[in-house]
Amino acid sequence: MRKVELKPMEQMKYETIKKLVINNGNKLNAANKLGISIRQVNRLIIKYNEQGKESFIHGNRKKSPSLIITDEMKKQILNLYNNKYYNFNFKHFKEMLLENEKIKISYNSLYNLLDKNLILSPKAEIITKRKYRDRIQTKIDLNESLSIQEKSLIIDNNILDPKDNHARLPRKKYGGELLQMDASEHLWFGDKKTHLHAAIDDATGMIVGAYFDHQETLNGYYNVLKQTLENHGIPNELLTDRRTIFDYKSLKNPQPEYSTLTQFGYACEQLGITLSVTSIPQAKGRIERLFGTLQSRLINELRINNIKTINQANEFLQSYLGKFNKQFSLINDNIPQVYEKINSDTDLNLILAIISNRVFDRGSALKYQNKYFQAYSKNGDLVNFKHRTKAIVIKSFDNKLYCLINSVYYKLIELESHESNSKEFDLPVEKEKKKYTVPNSHPWKSDSYNRMIERAMYKSR
Repeated sequence: MRKVELKPMEQMKYETIKKLVINNGNKLNAANKLGISIRQVNRLIIKYNEQGKESFIHGNRKKSPSLIITDEMKKQILNLYNNKYYNFNFKHFKEMLLENEKIKISYNSLYNLLDKNLILSPKAEIITKRKYRDRIQTKIDLNESLSIQEKSLIIDNNILDPKDNHARLPRKKYGGELLQMDASEHLWFGDKKTHLHAAIDDATGMIVGAYFDHQETLNGYYNVLKQTLENHGIPNELLTDRRTIFDYKSLKNPQPEYSTLTQFGYACEQLGITLSVTSIPQAKGRIERLFGTLQSRLINELRINNIKTINQANEFLQSYLGKFNKQFSLINDNIPQVYEKINSDTDLNLILAIISNRVFDRGSALKYQNKYFQAYSKNGDLVNFKHRTKAIVIKSFDNKLYCLINSVYYKLIELESHESNSKEFDLPVEKEKKKYTVPNSHPWKSDSYNRMIERAMYKSR
């Protein structure tokens, strides 16, 4: 007869039921002692009478859990992180495992697996980094050799006590009440640094616009603003950093009356948007923290989707923003919105424009970006202006050129350096004459047209 070993709790149940059966004791006292009902006591008595001591062994003893992570799966997860999903934070890595690799694992199990293999998350908190640092420092003090993982941890992550300087502020009450806007220079994709321009709604945490450009440019911010206007509406206020794109004051004359309204400031004024600037990063902590999140997630998403160019990156952003907002913003909290609708007659191409001052020369042409242009009326006629006539040149968002003179708009057409056709030496180009087709409603043709319809109806019967 084999020896039956019970765990402490199982042993207590066995001894209590055994004593109850032998002495024909009180079932209520046994139930109170074991913390179970009398019905369960009766079941245990039946098991004891049928199987004896073995019946008190738990049914799951020596059975593997259905959700156990096998050694093979652990190796696969570690291999995926080290080769494909490196630099992903652990939560993002868990999402990618389920979405792309069809591997389901809980966050705690994944964290314990990576932590056991000395893999530190890029988003690790201060206390976690301190734990790793103290573990490594203790080994160094005891002159113990460091493993390859520990050495790479020091080199790759530079374990130090990070400083969190972002002061937290309460969110605004309404969506569209305040947008924070900025740009982040980083190695987002490829081998050259680019600038990601973005705007986030302070109340909802939603990214309302994002755009990549080679530098931090007016064009980048215009694209972000245009996305916001088209997808949401006109916000109440924009908060940006104190750059000359947004705020410019003359150094010679710093008084307010000598301040110059920037191109972006002019566009905001036309739309009725309050433009505020600050030189303190903590004042716009929402956008600063957003870039920290995007640098942890977006870079890796761009890499695994093989994004190499700015055009590809901007196209990828259109689908990524919806996914990001659905997961991280408060769009499902029914926060009231104060975005204003754009009037149907508002031409954003002319509002989001670059404006310059120019003068006409003696040849009734003005110079813009090292090219000469002439003004044409709406009818397509060339309009000549006197020497030194002042004009405001407007380069629209869709790259069309206009000039404004005495409150009248003219289209600017580039003056060719040479004639495209010579009247003296080139044969005249004959224009193709459009053939006139008599309409079916013409009196001379209506009878034959009606007869054709009648024949068609007769054949279809």
